[in-house]
Amino acid sequence: MCLCWSVCGGGESGVTEPVLSVRGMGRSFGSVVALQDVSFDIQSGETHAIMGENGAGKSTLMKILAGVQSPSRGELLLRGERVSFTGTRDAESAGISMIHQELNLVEQLSVSANIFLGRELTNGWGVLRQGEMDRRAAVLLEQLETPIDPRALVGSLRVGDQQLVEIARALSLESDILIMDEPTSALTESEVARLYRVVDRLKARGVTILYISHRMEEVFRLADRITVLRDGRFVRTVARSATNPREIAHWMVGRELAVRQRRVAVDGVVGSEPVLRVRNLSLPWVGRRGRWRLRNISFSLGRGEILGLAGLMGAGRTELLECLSGAAGSRYTGEVWLRGERCDFRHPAEALRAGVAMTTEDRKRQGIFRGMTVRENITISALQRFSEAGVIAGRREQQVVREQVESLGIRTAGGESLITALSGGNQQKCMLARCLLTKPDVLLLDDPTRGVDVGAKAELYVLMDRLAEQGVSMIVTSGELPELLGVCDRILVLSEGCVTGEFCGESVTEQQIMEAATAGARAVVEGRTT
Repeated sequence: MCLCWSVCGGGESGVTEPVLSVRGMGRSFGSVVALQDVSFDIQSGETHAIMGENGAGKSTLMKILAGVQSPSRGELLLRGERVSFTGTRDAESAGISMIHQELNLVEQLSVSANIFLGRELTNGWGVLRQGEMDRRAAVLLEQLETPIDPRALVGSLRVGDQQLVEIARALSLESDILIMDEPTSALTESEVARLYRVVDRLKARGVTILYISHRMEEVFRLADRITVLRDGRFVRTVARSATNPREIAHWMVGRELAVRQRRVAVDGVVGSEPVLRVRNLSLPWVGRRGRWRLRNISFSLGRGEILGLAGLMGAGRTELLECLSGAAGSRYTGEVWLRGERCDFRHPAEALRAGVAMTTEDRKRQGIFRGMTVRENITISALQRFSEAGVIAGRREQQVVREQVESLGIRTAGGESLITALSGGNQQKCMLARCLLTKPDVLLLDDPTRGVDVGAKAELYVLMDRLAEQGVSMIVTSGELPELLGVCDRILVLSEGCVTGEFCGESVTEQQIMEAATAGARAVVEGRTT
């Protein structure tokens, strides 16, 4: 049985004896220094946020605390005693568990099997107690207020639901110290609110929480204290009540960030001749006869327009982009017109050739090529640009990669570094660079700022504005409504696979969008009760 809840303190930061102390911590990967001389304390029972740009060393530090990686130098003190973990089992035995930013799930196994992986429940003869694991998994998922079936295969779930399974697994360990590395990066706003309630309950039980997030509103809602890292170094630790989001952002990036104003629609964009027209697009729900992922979706996209897609988890945002990018194959019906010509993309390669490129929300499974370099990941969709008589012109390819790395601010030791050596946000930038090299007319961005820090977000917003001015049309999804309101010319709202609202102009509010996003769900409930 795992450790029981044992730490007390209730979030007070005035406790004299730190539960965890980091002293002179350093970690290098070859010539790349990820952490350098980091020292700070974590008090018992507090929620302690760790903030910094992508590549600041946050995830590396948390992996050291969780036993995933070993430090190159420095020491870790747990309740005043020096500890050294050789693996995650050691850390879990000591009462430390971690919810990883990059999901560590086995897609071929069920939800309950993943939750209890390595700690399976068996009887005296070594036979799995599957029913008991399903029951306990259901209780954990109920705490997260999610209807996920414990017997469902993890590979059949969307990335947001997989994130909830990862959280349930960590909760099953009942650890004294819980590390949450971007736990809400794939969750909708309603699911984030549920997670807040879980964090509040854990905190009331005395659990110490280390919380990594790029979302300022989360940090200032949950944290007692905030530690800022920059370029692998400790900057400072401060009480939440003694600072503000703008000051934290300044410490993170070392400079002042311009305040993002709500985007004003480009003159004539919304009423201009559309680059893309979608008419009555429908996508059946595989395995659920008579059910639809998308139903009779119709809209148009103007040249240089940034169109936002809002909606709750399962509303159909990602599925719509997959249909437009060819990733859905031949499963959808309806009409898609690009530059006045009917198109019927059955594979992403067909869409790319026609000028439609997409960045996926799930970069680990569907975005990056894990065994390849930064250079190969960036250029793989545009190799014809660097080929002469079928032979790749290496110097030209390397030069373009350097330009993309510099233009997008990708933090890497070089184009020949493995893509997996980069932080999640920098991997996201590489995926965007790959799309831009194809010179698309239509760019589909599925939650492009997931796991991206405030500095990188600001750079991405400027890039999107620049692309729009150059005539590139974009469709963007995001779980953050303020982001859509600030970035987009127009917003379509999806609910239960249908368009339930369309908004543009400066008077649009988050409440209006949320009301439209829940319209379909309310209609289903009302239909069942009448």
